[in-house]
Amino acid sequence: MGRRRRADGIAAVFCSDLRRSVETAEIAFATGDIPVLLDWRLRECDFGALNGSPGAQLSAGRTQHVDRPYPGGESHRQAVRRVAGLLADLPSRWDGRRVMLIGHLATYRALEHVVHSRPVEDVVAAEFTWCPEGWEYRLG
Repeated sequence: MGRRRRADGIAAVFCSDLRRSVETAEIAFATGDIPVLLDWRLRECDFGALNGSPGAQLSAGRTQHVDRPYPGGESHRQAVRRVAGLLADLPSRWDGRRVMLIGHLATYRALEHVVHSRPVEDVVAAEFTWCPEGWEYRLG
């Protein structure tokens, strides 16, 4: 990712502060002048008591938690709203500049909701397909 994206004109990388994302950012952007900024709002949905459960288990019940929080956690709508808060803040300093986000499925869902106006119910219900090249979105 770093080799592919370092020369893309990226002004900054915003990264979830969860270990997996931080390690990805460190590997990809350890050398270079692009600042990597950690932001808790890019975390995955908080599955509460189910944190650490197998992905297949979480995926199977995900539509039941669009608006109903996971026990001790948050709902998918709350997670999308949290990430959307970061997206709303980006123009205050980075307007017109290219940034990269390194996050989780909640980040993807929020981008689909905010940029493409897809209902949260639809993005949660949709099967996720990984894109090795990443995704590109234009805010505003």
